[in-house]
Amino acid sequence: MYFEKIEEFGNLEMSYISDISGGYISRNKHILTNLELNRFTQFILEKCVYGTPIFKLGSGGNRILVISGIHGNELSPQIANVKLLNNMLEKKINNTLYFIPFASPKSTMNNERAFNSMDLNRSAHINDSISNLIIQATDELGINFVGDFHSTAYNSNPGRECVFSSKSPSPESYLIANYVARDVGCEVLSFDYAGSSYKGAVEDVCNLNHIPAITCEVLSPFASVGEGSIERSYLQLTSFLSYFGL
Repeated sequence: MYFEKIEEFGNLEMSYISDISGGYISRNKHILTNLELNRFTQFILEKCVYGTPIFKLGSGGNRILVISGIHGNELSPQIANVKLLNNMLEKKINNTLYFIPFASPKSTMNNERAFNSMDLNRSAHINDSISNLIIQATDELGINFVGDFHSTAYNSNPGRECVFSSKSPSPESYLIANYVARDVGCEVLSFDYAGSSYKGAVEDVCNLNHIPAITCEVLSPFASVGEGSIERSYLQLTSFLSYFGL
């Protein structure tokens, strides 16, 4: 995967996971009204038109991937991820961070859960799905840890703020989940073995590939932004990074 250095933004580099998933994020009014529309945010939105961008900051240390937007209508984590990327832009980072703020820009644009009728969190094991391309990138980039950030609505599954993990075959998944849950004050939902409940979640496929991964959920109505949900997702994001001393 070739990363282009973006001179306008210091040490930022970027590449693409896919060129078939592009969308005009700004058409989603809930996203647009909750983003700080500075030059960097506008740059991110511009790049989403052409596919799923992945951004890189820092070098050395752990290689950590932060994902949001696997479900396009789970908006708060996507907004929080853009905020985090903005805030990390000028910092000296002693690890290598990769960010995918909009995994499926087309889905986010349309405020839809799926991409072309495919649930990306049930298809990470299916060759060349968008989520599988993310899995392929974790292998190519030598990613060590993955955090996947979602939102959940009341009366849905899981329907409460929590952190998903598994104890095997990547036991550090469980350790990271407990750290984040204690730090932000939410519940841990853990499985004894990754993928034992259902197949194709990004977190599970990473854990099965021996890349410790967690999935964080905040409460927010689907296709909208619940009060305080961006802030709660941002706390989860920063807590995940703080586990690695960031």
